[in-house]
Amino acid sequence: MSKVAVVYWSGTGNTEAMAKAVAEGAKENGAEADVLQASEFGADKLGDYSAVAFGCPAMGSEELEEYDFAPMFEACEAQLSGKRIALFGSYGWGSGEWMNAWEERCDNAGANRVCDSVICKEAPDENAVAACKALGAALV
Repeated sequence: MSKVAVVYWSGTGNTEAMAKAVAEGAKENGAEADVLQASEFGADKLGDYSAVAFGCPAMGSEELEEYDFAPMFEACEAQLSGKRIALFGSYGWGSGEWMNAWEERCDNAGANRVCDSVICKEAPDENAVAACKALGAALV
């Protein structure tokens, strides 16, 4: 059985809702899925999972959340080579530039992004929830 970590940071609950949908998609496809806030995860836990979905909204000027999520992700980044991952998050302004930069970082680290990233503006609608479930399924 696959074991998937869904690691996220959420300020308004939008990215948290996406994380729950990602985990649901993984579970519906036979995986065990742990939903963890960024403060509960670290590079030392990467080896415990066959795949990881990272979720973070756009903050500031299209950046990852700087206090909890970014330090955790930076610690994991050096160990992402070959790791099956997926990315998701919400935004309230801009057009998703933070996700493009984040994908590039993961690609440069050698991560195996198993599917297209999922972004949504504000709260996830029906289409975004479906896309998150598909993202979770792709990690299995």
